[in-house]
Amino acid sequence: MTTHTLLQLGWHALRTSQFAIYADAGLVPGRVSRPERGGAVVATETGSVTAGLHLEGLAAEQLALPTVGDWVALRRPDDGSTPTVTAVLPRTSAFLRHAAGNETVAQALAANIDIVFVVVPLNRALNLTRIERFLTLAWESGATPVLVLSKADVCDDLPVAVELARSAAPGVDVIAVSAVAGRGLSDVFAHVSAGVTVALLGQSGAGKSTLVNAMAGEELMATQDIRADGRGRHTTTHRELVVLPAGGILIDTPGLRTVLLWDAEAGLERAFDDVEEYAAQCRFHDCRHASEPGCAVTAAVLADLLPQRRVDSHRKLLRELEFLAGKQDKRVAAEQRRKTKVMFKSYRQRDQLRPR
Repeated sequence: MTTHTLLQLGWHALRTSQFAIYADAGLVPGRVSRPERGGAVVATETGSVTAGLHLEGLAAEQLALPTVGDWVALRRPDDGSTPTVTAVLPRTSAFLRHAAGNETVAQALAANIDIVFVVVPLNRALNLTRIERFLTLAWESGATPVLVLSKADVCDDLPVAVELARSAAPGVDVIAVSAVAGRGLSDVFAHVSAGVTVALLGQSGAGKSTLVNAMAGEELMATQDIRADGRGRHTTTHRELVVLPAGGILIDTPGLRTVLLWDAEAGLERAFDDVEEYAAQCRFHDCRHASEPGCAVTAAVLADLLPQRRVDSHRKLLRELEFLAGKQDKRVAAEQRRKTKVMFKSYRQRDQLRPR
């Protein structure tokens, strides 16, 4: 069984102070390497264990459940029974998205990450709008995004592709990589060092698992050939944490078919700081950058200082966030109505029990 020290798993001084109360209670620290239904696989200094959940004082909501990268307090009974996760330490960062389905809830894909590798393949046309969406979520997570253009060996005009990608990623490092040919890996490793946690995000077939294998120096993740139409197949089916031999921690995630925003206003501002810079100069603070007088964004587009495509993409994501905020307000109101009904029901039951 492979074991790693807490430092190799990404532990630092802040965690020591956070964990003190649990250490006094005889619990041990661990990091979630793979979440599972009703439990998690947790890496500890003595090896990995499969643990159940007994979260003391936490509601069993989706965001409260441990996800890959979480630091947890683990109770290991002396009688050899199943260990249990009893607490999740505060997250320093988290990659959140709107969970799939009709319910308005957030899903944490990874926690306590330092770098987000947004992996985009070059074996098909770049979707700049999708890149901007991923980068918005990456900035919102609290981590630093890096745009990794994979499969560079099959790109017909790499310099043009890189410049096109840069136009959608201002202020973000852009790296062209071919894991098969070994190209660009030194640039990737430059962002990874001991104790640094990197999450890989992208669509199916983007080459995330191939990149993990190249960085680890062995076949840790299964890979598949792309389909005949050039699109990817789902290879990674779960989120998993991998400790690299040279230091650093990788978190591979399944390919994301749908990436819906969740409370990403700050991330949107970072991803579109070029648009935001001009927006701050508009005459009206609530300018929609359409036909309003004194719009600095429109003026920048007309002067070829800002691409109209960027403005349109920014507007689309902003509308999505506004729509989500409305759904959240309705959900909060519905939850409050439910609690009120429960409260009045308890009052009625109490009144019925009172002696007449």
